[in-house]
Amino acid sequence: MCEEENGVCEAYSAFAGVYDIFMDNVPYEQWCDYLCGLLKMFGAPDGLLLELGCGTGTMTRLLAERGYDMIGVDDSEDMLAQARSKSGPGILYLEQDMRQFELYGTVKAVVSVCDCMNYILEPKDLLKVFSLVNNYLDPGGVFIFDMNTIHKYRDLLGRRTIAEDREDCSFIWDNSYSSSDRINEYDLTLFIREKGDIFRRYQEVHRQKAYSVEEVCSLLEQAGLKLMGVYDAFSMEKPDKDSERVFFAAQECTKARE
Repeated sequence: MCEEENGVCEAYSAFAGVYDIFMDNVPYEQWCDYLCGLLKMFGAPDGLLLELGCGTGTMTRLLAERGYDMIGVDDSEDMLAQARSKSGPGILYLEQDMRQFELYGTVKAVVSVCDCMNYILEPKDLLKVFSLVNNYLDPGGVFIFDMNTIHKYRDLLGRRTIAEDREDCSFIWDNSYSSSDRINEYDLTLFIREKGDIFRRYQEVHRQKAYSVEEVCSLLEQAGLKLMGVYDAFSMEKPDKDSERVFFAAQECTKARE
C-alpha cells in the first residue's frame, strides 16, 4: 500500500535520501578521472577546489581522495546532509545558492558536474554564476563544468517517461520539453518505503534549461573568463550535433599573477 504526501516537494527534498541509490549506475570514478585530467591540463593538479552543486558529495569526496582540498556548495539542506554523512573530515560544505555564493577567499579551481548549470534557467543568472566564479578564482585559476545539450533535451528526453523500481524505492520521471523557452520540466514521482509494505509517495518538479554552446561561451566572455576549450563529454573532441553532454573549460585572466 502507499501513503500519499500531498503537494509538490521542494526539488531534491525527498529525492535526497534515495538519490545515490538511483545514481549507482553513474561511473563517478571515470568522471573523476576525466575531470582530473582537464584540471591537470589547465594548471590545477592540486590545491583548493570548489564544487558547485555538489549534491550528496560523491564527486566532492572522490576529488578529495585525489588530493584536492575541497569545498562543496549546494542549496539543498537535505542533499548536504547526505554529503556530510558519507564524507570524511576535511571537506567544507556550504548551503548556498550558486547565484549568490560567497567564499572567504579565492580557490585554484571551480568545477560543476552532472548538468548542475542547466538548473540556472535565466541567462542573466548564469552570467551571475560565471561572474562569481571569476571573482573567487585565483589568478589564472580554472573553471570546468558540464551541461546537457539542446539535442539531448529536445530529441532524447523531451516527452519521454523513465521509470525504475528498486526494493525500497521507485520513481516515475515524466519529461516535457518546451521549444519556445528551451526548458525541460521533470515531473518526478517517488515511492519510498517507510516501514513494512508501506510506501509514501512524494512529488517533485525539476526544471532545466538548454543552452547553445555559443550562448555559454558568450556568457563566459562577458563574465571576464577566457574560454580554453569545449569538449564532447569524456573526450577531447569538439562537440557536434549529436553531442548529449558538453564540457567547458575557462580560465581567470584579469587578475595579476604573483
